[in-house]
Amino acid sequence: MLKVLICDDEPMALRRLRLLLDRIGQTLVVGEASNGREAIEAIAEHRPDLVLLDIEMPELDGFDVVDHLATIDGNIPLIVFVTAYPNFAAYAFDAGVIDYLTKPVRIGRLETAIERARRSLADRSAGERLVSLTSELEAIRTAHRDEIGGNVIWVRHRAGNVRVDLDQLDWVKAEGEYVRLYCGGDSFLHRDSITAIAARLDSARFLRVHRSYLVNRRLITGLTRKTTGSYWLALGKDLAVPVGKSYRRVAREIIRPGHS
Repeated sequence: MLKVLICDDEPMALRRLRLLLDRIGQTLVVGEASNGREAIEAIAEHRPDLVLLDIEMPELDGFDVVDHLATIDGNIPLIVFVTAYPNFAAYAFDAGVIDYLTKPVRIGRLETAIERARRSLADRSAGERLVSLTSELEAIRTAHRDEIGGNVIWVRHRAGNVRVDLDQLDWVKAEGEYVRLYCGGDSFLHRDSITAIAARLDSARFLRVHRSYLVNRRLITGLTRKTTGSYWLALGKDLAVPVGKSYRRVAREIIRPGHS
């Protein structure tokens, strides 16, 4: 019996994978995860043979999960990436992922992936494949970014999903387990950490000014010190965001005379 962990932030995608695995048989779904952090915890708890790993997930994405697996000892699960981008999927397979699945997942392709996983377990090649995968991970990330057309994410908005170009953000605000992304007069709530969003942005263009705020440098117009001793960064005429104590030196450096 092949122990499988399924990881996707879309409930319908998780349900589809579970139903297809039930139809294939000789597999046991030992757990589900809706983001990268849950995936890492579930891998440690359930010790699956195989992980069906969505790439576009909040908090930590599929690449981050692979990064983490490379740092641990013990039994390493086989990885099958699940993606909506077929050109990238083929690249990932060449780079060392045992297999890939494109959405919507079809039962025939899933059966093939399961059979390949069984063969890899039989010849004990999971560890070797992980080494190959992690050595190519940065190239795979780049291929994925190229395939989706830039530094973008898909976020839920009203009744559907919209594509947000992270390089065009104006500012970001942390809201609990979510971030609110402000871009061109619109705002989008996305389940992710502000640290994860910051890691995907160009530090030459974006500045973390508070544990809960991140801003596009081009919008900064001034720095104000309130009578209470707090500092606020002006973004245009009508907007200001607080500057955390540990970020004040960087903010002051940005607005010093002669700085571009």
